Amino acid sequence: MSKDRSNVTALLDDAPSYSRQTQGGIFIVIKGPDRGEAVRLTKTGESVSFGSGPQCSLVLTDKTVSRKHVEAQLIGDEVMMIDCGSTNGTFIAGSRFERLTIGFGAEIKLGRTVIKFLPDEEIVDPEPSAQAAFGTIVGGDTKMRQMFTLLEEVGATNATVLIEGETGTGKELIAEEVHNHSPRRDGPFVVFDCGSVPRELIESMLFGHVKGSFTGAITDRRGAFAEAHGGTIFLDEIGEMALDLQPSLLRVLDKRAVRKVGSNTYEKIDVRVVAATNRDLRAEVAKKAFREDLYYRLAVIRVSVPPLRERGSDIPLLIQHFVNGFGPGLTVTQEDMARLVRHSWPGNVRELRNVMERACLLARGNTINLEDALVSEAAPSLGIRTDLPFKEAKGQLVEMFEREYIEDLMRRHKMNLSAAAREAQIDRKHLRELIRKYGLDPRQKLDGDEEPAADD
Repeated sequence: MSKDRSNVTALLDDAPSYSRQTQGGIFIVIKGPDRGEAVRLTKTGESVSFGSGPQCSLVLTDKTVSRKHVEAQLIGDEVMMIDCGSTNGTFIAGSRFERLTIGFGAEIKLGRTVIKFLPDEEIVDPEPSAQAAFGTIVGGDTKMRQMFTLLEEVGATNATVLIEGETGTGKELIAEEVHNHSPRRDGPFVVFDCGSVPRELIESMLFGHVKGSFTGAITDRRGAFAEAHGGTIFLDEIGEMALDLQPSLLRVLDKRAVRKVGSNTYEKIDVRVVAATNRDLRAEVAKKAFREDLYYRLAVIRVSVPPLRERGSDIPLLIQHFVNGFGPGLTVTQEDMARLVRHSWPGNVRELRNVMERACLLARGNTINLEDALVSEAAPSLGIRTDLPFKEAKGQLVEMFEREYIEDLMRRHKMNLSAAAREAQIDRKHLRELIRKYGLDPRQKLDGDEEPAADD
């Protein structure tokens, strides 16, 4: 246990590429005269206490708090809060309790003071792997090789993993390789796309249902969690799950048991959870569009996959990898290689893979046919990809629009954030997120423009 009298929070402000939650967590006073005070709970069997008495781990000046008001104990992976016979009681969500197991995001009220329990998150900066591949994932870039080292370590555990990255960066492939490098490799790997299932069917498809539980339920059905028993469930596009459905998922993650729709009993499950999203879930939590406690439950290990534009040196390596797979014996001319390296690849590795597959299939002689492959890549009018699923093609078009719109907007306003936000009629914070997303650094000049004007 250690006391922290700084105003820092446990959640890192600027999300690093890789992070993990350490054992225990941190209690931070978020309301009351001691706002900003904090204490950490870090070891199994350890306890910390809160109250106005000098013997407490966190001494509070709130006069409505008892001398030893409440205590927190770390028992295994669970944190137990125990009221120590306080005069005014201890509350969570308006309910008084004597003993209660809490999770991350819990807010404990004692007197006029509110204390929040958060994970203690640390940046992970692994040594780059000596290998330029992790299973079927290829990459020689330093960030990718760092990710390979982390995935190798994580694969051997049962830790829940959250994979963040743009569309097409290979999040599902990463999840599958985590499974393949785990003790669960002989068990099932079940993929559930939270963004493609109709809202009214998500609970049934995730947790199962019993016959007659709703119109059309003519037989019992096992859900995705039950099908993944003994293996791994991959929750793709977790950021698309409706807010009112998230508590059901949180209960399953906490209880490690599912209750079918229409049933009154829980069925124990043994699954490893890997989730992925192309959204910034921290921003979604801040907007209250995603549950804070669910985010903490998913982001035990957090991996951010770099887009292809940030690992341009990997493009030749990936091109050869795809040629070996789709057209063994075919060659790539220097001119074609240069053209492929210059391409912006808004669809990331998936787009490159699709282009190389077509280029190999359309090959003439022993050389790939890049000209026809790129011509067939998109509908010429808007750059609409008709060779991809609707959802992915739409996502790529939206990203293309955002990138070109923001780049032109910021260039015209010489990177003046306030002026650009006013013209575009969007919030400055959202504009800043878009600038960061597409790599437009307001501290640098664009294409020889003058120095950026000072933000007003």
